[in-house]
Amino acid sequence: MARVNGQGDIAREYRKKYGMEMPTLKLARIMYNENKLVFKDVENARTRLRYIEGKKGATEKAKLKNTDFVLTEDRPKNPYALPKSDAKEYAPYIVTGFKRALIINDVHLPYHDIEAITTTFNYAKKEKPDLIVLNGDIIDCFLLSRFMKDPKARKFSYELDQLKKFVEVVEKTFKCKVIYKLGNHEVRYSHFLYEKAKEIADVEEFDIKSVIGARAKGVDIIDDKTIIKLSGLDLLHGHEFVTGFFNPVNVARGLYLRAKVSAMQGHSHKTSEHTETDLHGNIKTTWSVGCLCGLKADYAPYNSWNHGFALIDMDGTNFSVRNKRIFKGEVL
Repeated sequence: MARVNGQGDIAREYRKKYGMEMPTLKLARIMYNENKLVFKDVENARTRLRYIEGKKGATEKAKLKNTDFVLTEDRPKNPYALPKSDAKEYAPYIVTGFKRALIINDVHLPYHDIEAITTTFNYAKKEKPDLIVLNGDIIDCFLLSRFMKDPKARKFSYELDQLKKFVEVVEKTFKCKVIYKLGNHEVRYSHFLYEKAKEIADVEEFDIKSVIGARAKGVDIIDDKTIIKLSGLDLLHGHEFVTGFFNPVNVARGLYLRAKVSAMQGHSHKTSEHTETDLHGNIKTTWSVGCLCGLKADYAPYNSWNHGFALIDMDGTNFSVRNKRIFKGEVL
């Protein structure tokens, strides 16, 4: 292969070689596998292809001097006229333009721990995050659970009132962008509708995103299956994998074995970290983050949970993580 100057030259060369019909992601994989010293990962290669194809927005498209690779019409998605598919795809939610994110998991309103949340906010305020990610299970949806429950427990409407107040406190305290990714406890609401009121389950106003959005105006509500990408770090709630890994010996290692990328999760109510180095010396690290709910739930009064939160510093390409434990009101 002739020597090229950089990523853009490589992208144009490969697009010319393989033609405009090849899907961008497939071509990105080929580019990355054959040029691993040039591209950080497949997503980096795909981003460069999307740029030369004019898919990075109207502003970037207008800057292109070479428009030979800009598609005038979409590639055929079904060239063989196969039957319509109902398969779903979950595009990642890509975070850009932020420098520091505070990650909060598993508050489980109204079973939150006031001391742990107060400790988190006191510490995080000094760090001045410009993004807050509420990473699932912020409400408990206790009475909507399929499990046996105490009929004297707080009503779902009370949880929603608590959520509204909690989001208001978060916004007032940090005065920055807030993202809310749904967790498995929020999904309890959807499952309740499917089982008890399937006739209205497809009404937009009854969708869990709408219900939460009405109490958290201005907050981006992210589907529970969607991965949030933070400058190379994949953020999950932790329930997304089919078999789950709620309580392995090392939650972060369980996440690595399934994700194989640098990633972070909540869900387990534990703080842990795991690092692997591949044959080429590339390092991948995974983290699990502690919870901000009470540590003595009726269904698991004896456990190995801990309180915690995480801060992520980002520069658009790289990231660094501070995964903090809380013990007796102190950040460790």
